[in-house]
Amino acid sequence: MSFSIAGKTAIVTGAANGVGLAIARHFLSAGANVMFADMDEDGLKAQIGDLVSDTSEARMFAGDLREKLTIANLVSATIDAFDEVNILVNGARQLVRSDPMDPDDDSMQMLLDQNLIAGMRLSQLVAKRMIKQGEGAEDATTLGSIINLSSIAARRTQPELMAFSVSTAALDQMTRSLAVALADHRIRVNAVAFGSVMSSFLEERISENEDYGDTIREVTPLSRIGSAREVAEAVQFLASDGADFMTGQIITVDGGRTLIDPVSIPAH
Repeated sequence: MSFSIAGKTAIVTGAANGVGLAIARHFLSAGANVMFADMDEDGLKAQIGDLVSDTSEARMFAGDLREKLTIANLVSATIDAFDEVNILVNGARQLVRSDPMDPDDDSMQMLLDQNLIAGMRLSQLVAKRMIKQGEGAEDATTLGSIINLSSIAARRTQPELMAFSVSTAALDQMTRSLAVALADHRIRVNAVAFGSVMSSFLEERISENEDYGDTIREVTPLSRIGSAREVAEAVQFLASDGADFMTGQIITVDGGRTLIDPVSIPAH
């Protein structure tokens, strides 16, 4: 069984920075065709503008994936460039702190729209394309793989991260539900929940407070902060044929943190 994704076509959202960018670049280096998608067009151009051409394995798409038309355009652009789509990584997500007792705070709606609904709609449309690609195929191989980026915050109770925690917990359940709904179509759906990893948010927090990183290391059994590459490698495994009998799973990448985690220490 191979962990290779060479020759496959992947859409990776949230690909202008952080973990999403690391995953998209990792896929590209592994021989996949990659559509780098993000709301931040300037960020995409800065990070991968030199890689994109009509003959390359990299393309970029900028747009607000909370809009249905934008989602349709993203899938169409991917098909136009590469003829098919085999892998979807829903990596576009947002984290904000808020007061759970503030009735005027709209962060819950905002994060549900960004972290859950946008990915669900894109997954539905991509799954339909995968099913169409597989029409007439009689073998039992996987037609496609969908991987959602979740968080260990889904299992933790931090009031100031209530909206983020709820949106990622809902994402985990969406992963399981879609896995069952799409199993007959040979489309696998899994998620990677990470914490204690150098995300864009964590990098910003450490730059503001150097002790923040030391505190996280102290409560992580492996005594270090993970890299975005390590998340990318877990995502590649789930995208590959090596995970062909895995669906509906939430794989945790956190250095063992949730095994002993005191909830008073922030997850990111």
